[in-house]
Amino acid sequence: MICYLKYFKTELINGLQYRTAAFAGIITQIVWGFINTMIYVSFYSHTNNVDSISLSQLVTYVWLNQAFLILIYMKSFDSEIMDKIKNGTVAYELCRPYNLYTWWYIKSIAKKYSAVILRFLPIIILGLVLPKPFNMGLPNSIYSFILFILTLLLGSILLVSIIMIIHIIGFFTNEDKGISSIIIIISNFLSGSTLPVPLLPNIVQKITEYLPFRLISDLPFRIYSGNISINYALQSIVLQIIWIIILITFGILIMRKVLNKVCIQGG
Repeated sequence: MICYLKYFKTELINGLQYRTAAFAGIITQIVWGFINTMIYVSFYSHTNNVDSISLSQLVTYVWLNQAFLILIYMKSFDSEIMDKIKNGTVAYELCRPYNLYTWWYIKSIAKKYSAVILRFLPIIILGLVLPKPFNMGLPNSIYSFILFILTLLLGSILLVSIIMIIHIIGFFTNEDKGISSIIIIISNFLSGSTLPVPLLPNIVQKITEYLPFRLISDLPFRIYSGNISINYALQSIVLQIIWIIILITFGILIMRKVLNKVCIQGG
């Protein structure tokens, strides 16, 4: 256990060194934040038919999405792990005395946390100081803020659990682009990264209730703004934990099956 914690710390520190990339990411997310907020402000100024989420809640949703994008966006999976599977260097990993699933899981989540630590604060500060209606609001309550932090962390764990399944599928196909492209599109659409879930058609919103994707980002962002009640938030946290257990268990079982039959080409 100690070696896993030390590995997490090492990967976290290594990730904090990429400050130039973080600065570029901050500028990119700020620009996209402005574009999205201007679109929604214009949209709300010409309609009165949106009852599922207010403009202020939606703008807050947008800035939170940009601030924590690297943490909740499916596309940022670990290409280094996929390269090891493709070129056969995963053989070196199999010779080491640790659980490969846990090792890769820690690596993936540490890289996400290090990247978001470098990026989120400037975007949050900018969002808070902007004039209305382009500004990000404060948490609906102290309870909403605590639940926001909790659900955001659980959402990141849930996301990495899905990413790990993509990595493991690479053992079967020796190529991740096909299956990952499908999962990325579905995940980002149903999680609210592309379009906030409250603005999706009712039938699609009902579908998201049965899938884990909305629990990654839509849930914490709507808790923060007060668009979701505390009672519903608590029920959703239970659902987050259930999905995490299901996906991690599924990933571990597949990994065991793969490692029992893995074939390193050229060996």
